[in-house]
Amino acid sequence: QVQLVESGGGLVQAGGSLRLSCAASGVTFSRYTMGWFRQAPGQEREFVAAITWSGGSTDYGDSVVGRFTMSRDGAKNTVYLQMNSLKPEDTAVYYCAARIGEPSRAKFMYRYWGQGTQVTVSA
Repeated sequence: QVQLVESGGGLVQAGGSLRLSCAASGVTFSRYTMGWFRQAPGQEREFVAAITWSGGSTDYGDSVVGRFTMSRDGAKNTVYLQMNSLKPEDTAVYYCAARIGEPSRAKFMYRYWGQGTQVTVSA
């Protein structure tokens, strides 16, 4: 059974940094793209970043490019989201997701989802 477990969320001041982790189990991830999405209260779930598991190709949402970096550790079946220069508008629940195929910004393209981790950025 596929499981994605996020961790690393918390409360941080504006300008600070956090690193989120997503540990994956239950599948062979050599063909999977991993993604991060976020959802603020009353808003749609928004694409943040994606990375191919084997090739290391990445894509970033316009609002986070240059501030966030996604990476992976194949040996640990874990992906990371390093978030720097955080802003109050980054406050959201952050979700890890997985799909077979190339990176996509569309949430409906991802089959597997984690439970989410809360990130709160204070002004």
